[in-house]
Amino acid sequence: MVSGKLTQLADELGTGLNSVAAFQIDGKPIRGRITRLDGDTVGSILARHDYPQEAARLLGEALTLAVLIGASLKVDGRVAVQAEGDGPVSMMVAECHTNGALRGMMKFDQEKWDRLDRVNKGDLPHPRQAIGGGALAITIIQDNPYVQPYQGIVPLDGTTLAECAEHYFEQSEQVPTRIRLAVGQLQKAGERPVWYAGGALVQKIAGDENRGDTEDDWNTASILFQSVTDAELLDQDLSLGRVLYRLFHEEGVRFEAPAAIRDECTCSRERLEATLKNMPDDELIELAEEEGSDHLNADCQFCGREYDIPLKDVINVTEH
Repeated sequence: MVSGKLTQLADELGTGLNSVAAFQIDGKPIRGRITRLDGDTVGSILARHDYPQEAARLLGEALTLAVLIGASLKVDGRVAVQAEGDGPVSMMVAECHTNGALRGMMKFDQEKWDRLDRVNKGDLPHPRQAIGGGALAITIIQDNPYVQPYQGIVPLDGTTLAECAEHYFEQSEQVPTRIRLAVGQLQKAGERPVWYAGGALVQKIAGDENRGDTEDDWNTASILFQSVTDAELLDQDLSLGRVLYRLFHEEGVRFEAPAAIRDECTCSRERLEATLKNMPDDELIELAEEEGSDHLNADCQFCGREYDIPLKDVINVTEH
């Protein structure tokens, strides 16, 4: 494939805003995915919550990681990237569905975060500092209710969330993987700063009789991949295809049509009612009495949507 043709194909992929695309290096046992998210997706999710700046950046990385992993699913379902611990961020969840819906949230302790900020003197906290003595869990949840979720868990041993995720693929999937995640705020003149995110991953395809030993190809691709910069991943004026072209132009890259990503919560009144119906009636009645009402009020921690559920709709009224 000639250089000019590659350049044309790279531009055809577009800026990649709010999308994710799979790619493979021509003739090499290397596959990957690349994404870029703007203020309408990662920006609106982070702006919805009053998180400290570096905590928001960490959640932005988790959202980007969920998009990259979710793009590999061959069945309808969602990927949940979750971390829990005893640190300033006690819980962080990012979910991406194969239909493109993305959501995320975290719970944090402001006092603990301020203490960490003073200790770090402005330096970025690594995941273990932010989350504490916890772990990173990546869960695949199919839409088919008869299929049990699959979950892999690894310690938060990396200096970045990307490194922790690489350990997950090494240990849980036995797939050598390199990941880059970039999250930052961009500001136009006269406007407020807006969060953007970009990310990419490459993976080694196992060797076989046809491919032979794939280690040298993987080592070369890993070195090239590590040269990608945060600025390239975030640059709205640089197409994602051209980012790949810059990295692997000597080898050639084939990419699939990008899939759209959007800020969309999966909560619903029906799902909440189903959850409440699985709780003991006595507990539900007690909750309603505490609120001094015959209704149950709940809000979604992801999107903030509020629900008002009549108690009679979720208990067995013939017994109460």
